[in-house]
Amino acid sequence: MKTDNLFYQLFQTLPEVLFEILEEPTDRAKDYQFASIEVKSISKTIDAVFTTNNKEYPIYFVEVQFQKDKEILLN
Repeated sequence: MKTDNLFYQLFQTLPEVLFEILEEPTDRAKDYQFASIEVKSISKTIDAVFTTNNKEYPIYFVEVQFQKDKEILLN
């Protein structure tokens, strides 16, 4: 699995977009560090991870899906 290059570039350049989508204050983006990480043991790549040192804020794991995948269930 490969990270979607379009969204990697988007989140790298404009991390506040995530907070706009979540309807959260966009100035929170300054408190987060963006990364795209690979989990080696199962060889999966997470499109975006937003981490923060602020213990009051959550960590965000972002997966972007543009094609049907029967293994992804939406509730």
